[in-house]
Amino acid sequence: MSVVNGGCMQKVLLNISEIKEYLGIGETKIREILKSPNCKFSMKIGNRWYADKRLLDSWLNEKISEK
Repeated sequence: MSVVNGGCMQKVLLNISEIKEYLGIGETKIREILKSPNCKFSMKIGNRWYADKRLLDSWLNEKISEK
């Protein structure tokens, strides 16, 4: 799924490969985070895991501000 932002298409859902590239962490850690019951940005569609990019960015900002 994509949205138009300023004339440019941006993905709303990121798959595991895209999350891996976006965050710079390994697939095992990503799967661990996505499967966590308190993960608010993950969703499973069929057998595949995705992250809502907007919620992922919000989660990252929370983690950064905790430090």
